[in-house]
Amino acid sequence: TMGNWLVNHWFSAAVLAAWLGINIFLFTYYFLFFDRDERYFYTRAILGSALAWARASAKCLNFNSMLILLPVCRNLLSFLRGTCSCCRRTLRKQLDHNLTFHKLVAYALALLTAVHTIAHLFNLERYNQSQQATDGSLRAVLSKMHLQGSKWLNPIHSNQTTVEYVAFTTIPGLTGVIITLALILMVTSSTEFIRRNYFELFWYTHHLFLVYFAGLVIHGIAGLVRGQTEQSMAEVHPYHCAEYITQRDPLNCTHNCCKDPEFGSIPAESWKWVLAPIILYMFERILRVWRAQQKVVVKKVVMHPARVLELQMEKKGFCMEVGQYIFVNCPSISPLEWHPFTLTSAPEEDFFSIHIRAAGDWTERLIDTFQSKTPRIEVDGPFGTASEDVFQYEVAMLVGAGIGVTPFASILKSIWYKFQQADQTLKTKKIYFYWLCRDTGAFAWFNDLLASLEQKMAESGKADFLTYRLFLTGWDTSIANNVALHFDTATDTVTGLRHKTIFGRPMWNTEFAAVAAAHPRSVVGVFLCGPEALAKSLQKSCHQHSRLDPRKVKFYFNKENF
Repeated sequence: TMGNWLVNHWFSAAVLAAWLGINIFLFTYYFLFFDRDERYFYTRAILGSALAWARASAKCLNFNSMLILLPVCRNLLSFLRGTCSCCRRTLRKQLDHNLTFHKLVAYALALLTAVHTIAHLFNLERYNQSQQATDGSLRAVLSKMHLQGSKWLNPIHSNQTTVEYVAFTTIPGLTGVIITLALILMVTSSTEFIRRNYFELFWYTHHLFLVYFAGLVIHGIAGLVRGQTEQSMAEVHPYHCAEYITQRDPLNCTHNCCKDPEFGSIPAESWKWVLAPIILYMFERILRVWRAQQKVVVKKVVMHPARVLELQMEKKGFCMEVGQYIFVNCPSISPLEWHPFTLTSAPEEDFFSIHIRAAGDWTERLIDTFQSKTPRIEVDGPFGTASEDVFQYEVAMLVGAGIGVTPFASILKSIWYKFQQADQTLKTKKIYFYWLCRDTGAFAWFNDLLASLEQKMAESGKADFLTYRLFLTGWDTSIANNVALHFDTATDTVTGLRHKTIFGRPMWNTEFAAVAAAHPRSVVGVFLCGPEALAKSLQKSCHQHSRLDPRKVKFYFNKENF
């Protein structure tokens, strides 16, 4: 199993190792640099090792701030997916981990911010103590130098200055506080629970990233942490002159170290790290706004049972692939909110459609609005996801949970069109489709599609191409009694389809073993649109049932990510 995991995940592991490696290298390199470099000899005399902790974490913060926006540039990812269509499947699959990587980088930023903040709190305390010290020590003497000019080393020039005063009145202090608050709000409001139940809260707080980047660029401008200038180093090198600083007589000085060392700020460089990603992200947003302005015509509105709304739309120049998704905005409900929905139409159709289930304030209001009138709709996309690759596999296992069936509506329709057109490029020879639902109402809107596919495939002699299994995971006694009464009928009592509905959850080991036995030499693509727990279960089954021998059956797991 471990071998299979490594085969399937070597590239993910390589990307992760490279990211971790660069972070470790940056931290170690700059920690040692600021801990040993002679320009910071006097700075260390006041601050000790807290200087190195603050500077090393700052470098890693810059590096991760550079990366954080890239995984959410959806147009960039769609472009890469398109140009990678000829690349190895393993390479393209990495693009589906974009949000996982985004979260990983965000957690690293939170950790590094904590290290950086704590180190600077120590620094402030030490600056303060050195300023107040009257013992004639090196740190006390250094803190009193150049208080009138601009060559000072200690930014605290008065005995009355407090840590709070520096934190809220200096540029680094104030921007540091603002950046940290913005980061805390963004991280805490992006938990699974808040995203699922209070999407609006997540959406609005996440736009604090604008505050974060603005603060980051300004943060280092004042240059409070300083080092000795090059010119001063040449004149009075600390290795020769440090010992004289505490014991010299300015009136009777005969050695070469009579002059006071002079200090200058470290240039701000955060902007160099984040400028390119910010420009890229600005282009991304401009493109989204431009696309959103293009007119969308709602051709047909269908209200399905279980409060599922189907919208069939048209937009000039709209071109889709199977399993892609769009972002939808309804200005009359909220001008700023954009929600992702998987396309349920096939590329061969002359419209594009989505199915919207009532789940939260925005969807409830949208469904209510469409029941009384047709509001203006804005659409951004389409964007690519894992399901685009479904036709790259000889055998595909499609697993949908609840409304998670939507990407597979698009795939199944598209396959039917490909059959009609006798498409010779279609690699797929067999599809296994599993749909897990809590209640019978949810089966209703998808039944028509399955029934028509079932009929058309039987008519064209392709009845064996699609095997589907419907699992009802929640039921009551009336349904169970009804099923018992009509057990011998040709069609199912719940769905009216030829394949009977199964009550309970699938036994994945049995399902995978059956597919492996039926296709001992095939590459099987497993596609899921559903919850994380189901993803873990399917991923485990993929590893267990894949063979190490390259000529034997292999299962590749793909999950939809928004």
